[in-house]
Amino acid sequence: MNKLQLRSAQTAGAVRANNGSKFDDWSHAQLVAEVDRLRKRKKYGLVWEEKPEDVVEQCKTELPVLKEVSSKAIGKDDGGPVNVLIEGDNYHALSVLNYTHRGKIDLIYIDPPYNTGARDWKYNNDYVDDNDGYRHSKWLSMMNNRLVLAKKLLKRDGVLVCAIDENEQAHLGVLLEGLFPDCEIHCITVVHNPRGVQGKNFSYTHEYAFFVFRKGMQAIGDRKIAEEDIDWSNFRNWGSESTRGDAKNCFYPVVVEGGKVVGFGGVVPPSVHPKSQTIKTGSKYFVFPIDTKGVERKWRYARQSVEDVAHLLRAKKTKSGYEIEIGKDFGTVRTVWQDTRYDANEYGTKIVHALVPDTDFDFPKSLWNVYDCIAPVLSENKNAVVLDFFAGSGTTGHAVLALNKEDGGNRRFILCTNNENNIASEVCYPRIAKVIKGYKNAKGETIDGLGGNFRYFKTAFVGAEPNDRNKEALTRQATEMLCLREDTFEPVKETGQMQIFKNGTHHTGIVFEEGAIPALKKIIAKTGGVWSVYVFSLGDDTFDEEFADMGQKITVSPIPEVIMRVYRRLFQK
Repeated sequence: MNKLQLRSAQTAGAVRANNGSKFDDWSHAQLVAEVDRLRKRKKYGLVWEEKPEDVVEQCKTELPVLKEVSSKAIGKDDGGPVNVLIEGDNYHALSVLNYTHRGKIDLIYIDPPYNTGARDWKYNNDYVDDNDGYRHSKWLSMMNNRLVLAKKLLKRDGVLVCAIDENEQAHLGVLLEGLFPDCEIHCITVVHNPRGVQGKNFSYTHEYAFFVFRKGMQAIGDRKIAEEDIDWSNFRNWGSESTRGDAKNCFYPVVVEGGKVVGFGGVVPPSVHPKSQTIKTGSKYFVFPIDTKGVERKWRYARQSVEDVAHLLRAKKTKSGYEIEIGKDFGTVRTVWQDTRYDANEYGTKIVHALVPDTDFDFPKSLWNVYDCIAPVLSENKNAVVLDFFAGSGTTGHAVLALNKEDGGNRRFILCTNNENNIASEVCYPRIAKVIKGYKNAKGETIDGLGGNFRYFKTAFVGAEPNDRNKEALTRQATEMLCLREDTFEPVKETGQMQIFKNGTHHTGIVFEEGAIPALKKIIAKTGGVWSVYVFSLGDDTFDEEFADMGQKITVSPIPEVIMRVYRRLFQK
């Protein structure tokens, strides 16, 4: 019996087992025919012809690792967050990240190729145009391969945001439903090109962004409202139950100086009645909730809670003094976004050209489009890790740095992009470098940098066959992966037998020769603190007993087996 016959027999057996006596009298041929009929029966979901992808097939014979380009490092090893760019195919980068960052990513934002048919992306090194009969299958295969890996990187409360246009929007939505069955999936419309792109029947002015997150989770925070768009209203109550006697703690002065609200006075005793709505004392104005008819009313917030909304108040000059107004500078995120800042030409192309003057990179995303995608998700998480594995010109990294600058956050980004047309080395890297360090614009004006630390890596490979030679090679070339996993990049000590790195909170020790363990233990005892130790082993020895006598927190792992175990799960068929 060949494999096909065996599978048919097994499936037929399963059909018989699941359906009881119904098929007891059926022949084997009848059962196989019924299985074939069931297989052909239409089901809901997205079905496409899988197309083998070279970079995926490569991982059957070679395992990806990272090599740092140390000359491109930016910043100091000061314990601050380290941002990362990985140059290489994003399938290989995601494979590495499945070891270093599995379950550690807070937000994934991607802007994949839109598959317009205009020869704007490659599959297996060949451009895909609209004459390719497998155009959509190739795109879906490419996206599925990467999203399967990316899903494993998200935290349980992590969020995926994926930009797309009309060419694959419908297909992507169904693909996401299949990959994320336990998640809410929302499709946002973004007007990014008010001039429109002429089609055969319509001029397209918009694109889309899918937001994917666990069902029932409050994943999206408030959106910021521009000052000119704030809906202001009087801070003084009106209508029924709005008088001073309805809430005694709501009658107090709002202090205005220099045209701005600067503080609040105490609650006015019931027996005291201000002579006017606004009373000037020196350079300050004391504004009471008294209406234009002289009726003593109340503020909308009691004195004990008004400090919490002070930032929402403004003073409006009148003929007789000031009125106090309240307006929210935030609101619920809507499903249709319209803002001049989303213009991809003004805030995408022009920004990239200002930072990298010689580039001809096509269609960079508006900085503020990306910013507004990530900010509502990350507003309450100032230590988030953000991943973009279709990084392109680096807009996502720029947006993360801008958000950090605005609210003092310590978020970090991981960007992944290939180097097709030198996009990684000559566009993404110089852009991020200038944004971090600062630069001079075309007018000669100095633009301050947003700050941050940065490391640049390239993907490399070792043999996948689990022999002793390849295991040793993987161990020797895993240093950068281990540093990325532990976020320890500052070198402390390096010999032929071991390496030590650190950050502001702990150390990482890598032992290539088991005989170096005693020397490392002496360093650990002298240094103290938290340590992660990796020890080379041809097997899966834990080495826990070797460090059992150390009176501090030490995590010990054998390499390369822990890395190879991850790769076996990813690449096995």
